[in-house]
Amino acid sequence: MEEKLADIRKGFSDFLERENALRTALTLFDWDNETLAPEAASERTAKAYGILSAAYQELFAQDGLEKIFEEMRAAKDSSPLERALARRAEKERRKLLSIPKEEYRRFSELTAGSVQKWSLAKKQDDFASFAPVLEEILDMQRRFASYRAEEGQVPYDVFLSDYEEGFTQEKLDAFFEELKQGILPLVKEVVQRNKERPVSCEFLFQSFDTEKQRHWNKWLAAYLGFRFSRGVLAESEHPFTTSLHRDDVRITTHYYKNNLESAIFSTIHEAGHGIFEQGNDGEVTQTLLAGGTCGVHESQSRFYENMLGRSRAFWEPIYGRLQKTFPEQLEKISLDAFLKAINRSQPGLVRTESDELTYCLHIIVRYELEKRLVGGELSVRDLEKEWKRLYEEYLGVIPKTAAEGVLQDVHWAMGEFGYFPSYALGNAMAAQLYVHMNREIDLEKLLLAGDLDRISGYLREHIHRYGASKGMEELLCEVTGESLDPKYYLEYLKKKYA
Repeated sequence: MEEKLADIRKGFSDFLERENALRTALTLFDWDNETLAPEAASERTAKAYGILSAAYQELFAQDGLEKIFEEMRAAKDSSPLERALARRAEKERRKLLSIPKEEYRRFSELTAGSVQKWSLAKKQDDFASFAPVLEEILDMQRRFASYRAEEGQVPYDVFLSDYEEGFTQEKLDAFFEELKQGILPLVKEVVQRNKERPVSCEFLFQSFDTEKQRHWNKWLAAYLGFRFSRGVLAESEHPFTTSLHRDDVRITTHYYKNNLESAIFSTIHEAGHGIFEQGNDGEVTQTLLAGGTCGVHESQSRFYENMLGRSRAFWEPIYGRLQKTFPEQLEKISLDAFLKAINRSQPGLVRTESDELTYCLHIIVRYELEKRLVGGELSVRDLEKEWKRLYEEYLGVIPKTAAEGVLQDVHWAMGEFGYFPSYALGNAMAAQLYVHMNREIDLEKLLLAGDLDRISGYLREHIHRYGASKGMEELLCEVTGESLDPKYYLEYLKKKYA
């Protein structure tokens, strides 16, 4: 019996090594495509990406794998991590094998090239040029959902399960309705208050040398706890995080000469993701459980960006350093004025530039649009018009261009339908963790002392080390004793903005 289990473990280990090698190669293609690759490379590189993707699918189709996964789950002396890996591998196997080979390869090639097409369309403010690409991606994803759906499962739920298992459209409808009921009245109140007492923020939109911004943001990421001995900070059109393993974590930001806060908070956000990846246990990294589930991942980036990064205690020890970096622009700007500016709330057009209060309204717009797109109730042809309508309804603003409207996010160009709700779920989880952590450790005292390591250490012990072996509900119940409850997020917003 022991000999048989050893053989099963060997087969499982060999599979995991090959799976990781192929996934690493695909990750490197993704990284290069969004950071350094020239525009002309897109079409040829996409073919190589398609071949690698086909090899990845074929790996999961090899004979005997299903039995190996089943026996790894059933064996009495399998570790909890081995069982979790076997479950995750089996889920990935079912997903991949439900899709015909030629269609899977075609989709991989399509999305490998579509990111640069999206980027070009955004720069040229031309949704019409990208719409046929998006239509093809959507058509293929709808077809894949029909292959993958279990009996009675709606197509959008198929995609939601890829990002944060257990959160269905039905649950999210209730979740977002609760957020709307709590946030919309607050936004109206803030808009009225802004008319009576506007917050001064013009100093954030002067001319800021981008090279100085690069030096400052690299220092800031390291201050937060991102280890540059095990990671890099690069630039991309849309900031993102990826990793090969916990010792090679890659984050990006985007610099605007006339907007200081954009790169600062993008860097803090992505550093939060990166610190999570670097905090994975050695047994988790370089496996299918590396990183974390998407909602949990977003909870960490939003925790660093907002709960920590917009607080007075965070900025008191370091604001002087920012002033010295940009003395001409900030020398006469007090910390109080700076904090009011970075915590102001004003409905705007761009999700990544939005404040804490209005952020989830941006997510609700995308959620309502993409579930209708996937369900066939909304066509790509009408998407831009509907985007404008919902922005006017929820935020009171209307995009004048496609770049600040329907083309602002890369997710749909990558085929990632169902990801956007993770941001809102992450906000809610971050607030719930923040309340609990303040009972356990004095966050304000640690921030004032510049002791970010103690905060990251707590999160590493309770969240980061598990990677994706535990989902949002399991982690929250273990850490806080409760499942996800948006009341903490709404109370946080009311305390801050009411």
